[in-house]
Formats: sequence, structure tokens, C-alpha cells
Amino acid sequence: MAQSIPFGARSTADQVLAGVDLTRKRMVVTGCCSGIGLETMKALVANGAHVIGLAQTLEDAQAACDAAGTWSTPIGCDFADFDSIGSAADSICDLPGPLDAIIMTTELGNLRGRYGIELQCIVEYIGHFALVNRLADRVRSNSGRIVMVCSDISVNHSPAEYVACDDPGSRHFYGPLVSYGRAKSANAIYAKELSRRLAPRGVSVNSFDSGAIRDVRLNEDEGWTRRLIGLVARLFTKSAAQRAATAALLAASPQVAGISGENWSNCQITDANPLLTDEILAKRLWETSEQIVFAIRAANRIGLQAAARERAVADRHSLAGVAD
Repeated sequence: MAQSIPFGARSTADQVLAGVDLTRKRMVVTGCCSGIGLETMKALVANGAHVIGLAQTLEDAQAACDAAGTWSTPIGCDFADFDSIGSAADSICDLPGPLDAIIMTTELGNLRGRYGIELQCIVEYIGHFALVNRLADRVRSNSGRIVMVCSDISVNHSPAEYVACDDPGSRHFYGPLVSYGRAKSANAIYAKELSRRLAPRGVSVNSFDSGAIRDVRLNEDEGWTRRLIGLVARLFTKSAAQRAATAALLAASPQVAGISGENWSNCQITDANPLLTDEILAKRLWETSEQIVFAIRAANRIGLQAAARERAVADRHSLAGVAD
């Protein structure tokens, strides 16, 4: 039972997987080049899993895989680029065998908005929605797991109508914290709805709070007050290995086998926020997300066709010049 899980806020990814044999397990980890993603991948590989690591560029993914160990495969995937997402999904599907887990962590890379949609909505949610839905059929029935990163603070800073992606361009609601909250809330609601849809196959889907990151930098140029604040802040924040503990637990620990549709924090189930139990909102979010993905893919196809026509015209002009 979840109540007996002996881990908490200070546990690390290695600790929650101590003694767990993951030999012959195949798992996908996004955002593998740093933070939660890198620490999760390292812990999984250390226990015998073959991890497919996704990062914004193939070079970043390769560097992370080199750091994690032999049993890893690098794939480039820029979540701000749907062509890149499609190519990554194709590469994963081309690999033999089912997936035992998909762990989606954050990788905020390219800082430009695309497709008329606010950047954080694309990278933090829509891109992950598109990739997971492409790979869901490859997840092993009766034991497979999908893990989505979210944030406990997100719902408090994101109106329900905004969470549903009714305003993907952020024209009516905008602010960095609001946009971040909308994307993270959407991840948690999506995970809840996905858990309902995959329940007949016995695939577990959960979301987890990533926790506060320990990124306070101290140097000699800072005043003593700022340095003191930084030192105190470290007492209430987590290292990357600690932030990855819940992800590793949900992805691979036998202690949470069969638990699905929950939101987690510090390796424990948290009280459900009302938004996470709103099935009407969840279905609306899913439908809107599908429409956005379809529109983006259609726009990409039109763009490719236009580019092909331009090349054909240029080739004809070039041939005509040669003939003359």
C-alpha cells in the first residue's frame, strides 16, 4: 500500500530503487541531459534497465547516455518542434520490444513560440501529450507505467478555463508563473485522464510534483544578506537526485505496482486537487489538445508541400537557364 512506502522528501532516486532488478526492462526518459531526467536515467541504468534518453539535441542526449552508462540509447527530441517529436517517436517505435515505462520530465529548451501557441504550453505539455499518445500502444500491458511531471503550486496559479488550453496563445491570461502553472496542471489532468483510458490494459499512469530545485548560486560578489538567504534556502530545496526520487519510484519500484491515477509528492500520494477529479475538464483538455496537435501537423504538411513546390519551380528555372 502507498501508506507504507518508506521514502520521503530527502530520499534519492538510487535509494528508492535499491535492490530492484531492472534487467531486460526498457524505459524512455525525456529531458535526460540534466536535473530530474539525468538522475532518473542514471538510477534506472544502474539497476539494469535499458533507457532510451531524449534530450533537445542528439549531442545532449549522447552526453547524458555516456554519463549514465552502457545500457542507454540517445535520441534527439526538441519538444518545441513537432517534426522532431515525430522523428523521435518513429525512432523509438523502430526499436524492438515493448516499453516498460515512459518518464516525462521537463526540458525547456528553445525559447521561441511556434504555431501561434505560447511556448510553455508546447514544451511543457502539448509536446509531451503528442509523444506519449504516439507511444502508448508500445507500453507493456498489465505492468507498464507512464509518469508525468507536474507541480503542486501549478493549480493555484492557473484558472480552470486556462488549463483546458482554450487559450493556447495566452492572449487572455499571461504571466510566466500562470503559463507554467497551466502547463503543469494540464500534465496532471492529462495523466489522470490517460490512466482512465489505459486502465483496461493494466497500464499505470501517475503524475508527480517535481519539487523546488536547489539552484541557488553563491559567490564572493554577493552581499552577506543574499548569501545567508541562499544558505537557508538550501535547507528547504532538493538536490536533483532527491527531486528524481518520486519519478524513479513510480517508474520502477514494485512498491507502487498497480497504483494509477494519483498525484504524488515526496514519494507519497497527495490529496487530490478538485481540478484533477473533474472528468469533464479532463475530456475537454484531451479534445482540445488533439485538435492542437492535428492543426500543427496539418500546418507542417502544408509547409512541406509549399517548400517542395518552391524547389520544383527553382529546378525548372535552373534547367531552363542551362538549356538557354
